[in-house]
Amino acid sequence: MHPAFSVIFFTVSSGAGYGLLALLGALGAMGMLPADKAFGLTAIVLALGSVTAGLLSSTFHLGHPERAWRAFSQWRSSWLSREGVASVITYGPAVALAAVWMWPEKFGQWFAAAGWASAVMAVITVFCTAMIYRSLRTIHQWANGWVVPSYLVLGLATGLVWLNALLALFAAESYMVSVAAMWTLLAAAAVKVLYWRFIDTTRHAATPESATGLGSIGRVRFLEGPHTEENYLLNEMGYRVARKHAVKLRRIALVGGYLAAICAIGLGLKASGAGEGALALLGAALATGGTLLERWLFFAEAKHVVTLYYGADQV
Repeated sequence: MHPAFSVIFFTVSSGAGYGLLALLGALGAMGMLPADKAFGLTAIVLALGSVTAGLLSSTFHLGHPERAWRAFSQWRSSWLSREGVASVITYGPAVALAAVWMWPEKFGQWFAAAGWASAVMAVITVFCTAMIYRSLRTIHQWANGWVVPSYLVLGLATGLVWLNALLALFAAESYMVSVAAMWTLLAAAAVKVLYWRFIDTTRHAATPESATGLGSIGRVRFLEGPHTEENYLLNEMGYRVARKHAVKLRRIALVGGYLAAICAIGLGLKASGAGEGALALLGAALATGGTLLERWLFFAEAKHVVTLYYGADQV
């Protein structure tokens, strides 16, 4: 599939934002985060800002962005519609969480309710995003059991690294969050390795024989293309990335992104003052960069069954 930057940015930015929001809601409700108003406001603005930027970016991939509102109407059957509905609903408890954080003397009794509601809705929204791809049975690289765990663990990991950076910048206790961020990044790397192994060793059940219905006659051979020039299907669904380049990019994402981020955060545990904040920010930037590269590969390596009609032997 064509790796459009708008969709890549959407999934990474909104995933990190929802991950951060879920952590702020859950950990805040349990009293494990600073009660400082400046910290709370900054963190929630960063989370909602990332979510909003991602959601707006997703509209640039549409042929008619002005019709995006129609996507909300099919929530009974479409994961895209469910994602849209869930994303809008999430703003309610998130704004309430910001209010109780800023004015605890007035709304403090609602902190736990707003926090847990924000956390639950953030997780539901990321789940819906993952299911958009998981439900597409025509793309083997997406219609498998590793997609949803990948989206959830990467959303949590990117949320944790940015929460860790915020805590370090506000000189707040961040040891537990740092350790959780490192373990979650390691888990994210493991999930991606297993996902890549799966798509490398398995193929879609469809073949040129089943696609044409001529399998009973014999092996179907591709003689010439149905078109003499590039077309929409080939541009959007026939994108190709060389195997050696894909392997190289995977290694960069794992080593230069996630493992390097783990090292930076780990070093931050031994540092103090400005050094701790700088290393925490570096870890967040490396993890986010690795996720951007991972998400580019997620789209670029996906092959639609329609390419069987254009010479592909398997997808």
